[in-house]
Amino acid sequence: MADYGVADYRVADYRDVNRANWDERVPAHLASPEYAVERFYRDPGFLSGVVRFDVPLLGSVAGLRGVHLQCHIGTDTVSLSRLGASMTGVDFSGPAIAAARELAAGTGADATFVQSDVYGAVDVLGSGGFDLVYTGIGALGWLPDIRRWGQVVAGLLRPGGRLFIREGHPMLWTLADPGDDGLLVVRYPYFELAEPQVWDEGGTYVTTETVFEHTVTHEWNHGLGEIVTALLDAGLTVTGLTEHNSVPWNALPGVMTESGGEWRLTDNPARLPCSYTLRAVRVS
Repeated sequence: MADYGVADYRVADYRDVNRANWDERVPAHLASPEYAVERFYRDPGFLSGVVRFDVPLLGSVAGLRGVHLQCHIGTDTVSLSRLGASMTGVDFSGPAIAAARELAAGTGADATFVQSDVYGAVDVLGSGGFDLVYTGIGALGWLPDIRRWGQVVAGLLRPGGRLFIREGHPMLWTLADPGDDGLLVVRYPYFELAEPQVWDEGGTYVTTETVFEHTVTHEWNHGLGEIVTALLDAGLTVTGLTEHNSVPWNALPGVMTESGGEWRLTDNPARLPCSYTLRAVRVS
């Protein structure tokens, strides 16, 4: 993670600067081994690594009408359709939505894609029409208001519909990159703040030699209690909260080891929750 300073990179709308960053990275992500897009075309049974990890807690989604918020290029969305759900993917990036539509068309997936900001999803898709809201890892940090997100989730679900989210743990997001001593140092906010953390980082989280022009992002952390409370206040009942000692990328370079597509602390991995799975149901 890079240093941040709000005053240096303030913009009128955080979505503008973040969208420019995500739009530019779509080609690199499509070509990366991490997303394995070509594998989806070659192997009708292939699932993204994120969704494969989710399956034991996700349970059956066969026959469900699902919406994937912040779907990016659609690999997780298509994976959920391969598990039997009829999926709609939502993302604010036009190039990402175009790539996702191409993937769905080329693989025959039961998945449609809509360009929209998360907070506008109910206006675009209608209220109460989904059995499942799914959000994959690395999504919530782009949103400034977690309570508003909770209202969107509740608005999309029918009574009895459920939310499934696996996300990077807010404790992980507080840590500075380890130094040569390998110590884990809490440096960044755990709780949601009004002002964003503003980062200027030249790369992306996949393997690429691409040099990017749009390198600034605005991001927010949300404490686990804030996330749970947002859902409870929106009328959902939490049915499960599982913390994991792993994430699907090398989040802390130099102190993590990969096994089975997941990265954990090499030394005593039980000391840090790296991600979590949260499940909830809209009661009425």
